[in-house]
Amino acid sequence: MINKDDIKLKSYEVIDKNSIKLIELAKTISRNAETGFREFNTSELVKKWFDELNIKHQDNIAITGVNGIVNSMKDGPTISVIGELDSNIVPGHPEGNPETGAGHACGHQIQIANMIAVAVAVTKANILDNISGSINFMAIPAEEYIELEFRKTLKDNGQIKYLTGKGEFIRLGLFDNVDIAFMTHATSDNNYGKLLIPSGNNGLIAKKIEFIGISSHAGTDPHNGINALNAANLSLQAIHMLRETFKDNDTIRVHPIITKGGAAVNQVPDSVHVETYIRAKTLDAVLQTNNKIDKAIKHCALALGAKVKISNLGGMLPMINDSNLSNIYKENSEVIVGKENVKNKEHSGGSTDMGDVSHLIPSIHPYVTGASGSHHTHNFKIEDYDLTVITAAKAMLGTLIDILYDDAKLGNKIISEHKPKLTKNEYLDIMDNLYSENLYQ
Repeated sequence: MINKDDIKLKSYEVIDKNSIKLIELAKTISRNAETGFREFNTSELVKKWFDELNIKHQDNIAITGVNGIVNSMKDGPTISVIGELDSNIVPGHPEGNPETGAGHACGHQIQIANMIAVAVAVTKANILDNISGSINFMAIPAEEYIELEFRKTLKDNGQIKYLTGKGEFIRLGLFDNVDIAFMTHATSDNNYGKLLIPSGNNGLIAKKIEFIGISSHAGTDPHNGINALNAANLSLQAIHMLRETFKDNDTIRVHPIITKGGAAVNQVPDSVHVETYIRAKTLDAVLQTNNKIDKAIKHCALALGAKVKISNLGGMLPMINDSNLSNIYKENSEVIVGKENVKNKEHSGGSTDMGDVSHLIPSIHPYVTGASGSHHTHNFKIEDYDLTVITAAKAMLGTLIDILYDDAKLGNKIISEHKPKLTKNEYLDIMDNLYSENLYQ
């Protein structure tokens, strides 16, 4: 058996030799952004790379997802290395699609490229002869929780059941035989260092609320109407008044927007739409806060004589990073970029469907710096593709080799010591219950 450190060095050299092509892959994806469950061109790029590397793969999973499967010569754990296919909607993004508004304002383009970089090394650096187990390279759609009407249409048509890609991959059985999973996300928190060890992310429930009133002439007989906008505004006030009841350590975030405020200024609005997320650090906090918000909305609407329809449109579970896996990733990161450039990242109020995976198997969601601007805005930009694609890939690859080397002793230790929060069936029950529609009148 070849020395583990020698395997790592050789595999890193393979990534370096292919760095120009790998970085160009990320830039190509950035210039051709596609939103969730629409990532057909990005999916084709992944499949083209898998074909070139002779990686057997499944495609059209959850519409656009791809799963490349590589087996070593010995049995062992199955590791999933993940990249996300989708972009945001960011009108005005300099590299965005002017017709669709799609733009990579969260750095998912580097995820696909650093996932492919790991695949290049695994298939070209003689790694498979020296490890025990299998690797699934998963290109997964629809991490961003956007375009909910479009996704609801897909759900109603039976094309999907859940509104996120990883939720669908879990439901469809793609994670049934996976033992450990990880990926790397870009961040503009450049003051921290280069590679960041994660703490966790909030979970969320997505909501759509329709306030239903009675229209009338706003000038001559407003008294004959029921103002749906007033019902919405009163509900938003009630939500704001609830904020002092939110525990600081639950990291609760509620951020509603009015998506339809009325039809015309001279009419009493009879239909007003609000959308919001309910985010929190734990699933219990998400559910408890959601219950508070529903009560406030219901009673504010009824107090003004309006009706209200509250639709819960699923969500994401909080991200739980496995400590043993994080430690191995940290050790590899320190070797690659130096201890001074590896920092711990505080808990994030943002959300990821990687949290769903982390409730089932040992998972981590580390970060790589090298971006600028604010996430999900037109000024977010990857500045350092070498760091975000090449260096990030090496940190994941070193972690992968450690896990599966020497008959996968470290991998088996991670698996045996991990206590899953949920079984798959428990997860599916929770997700099913996050979808509901109630009319109060």
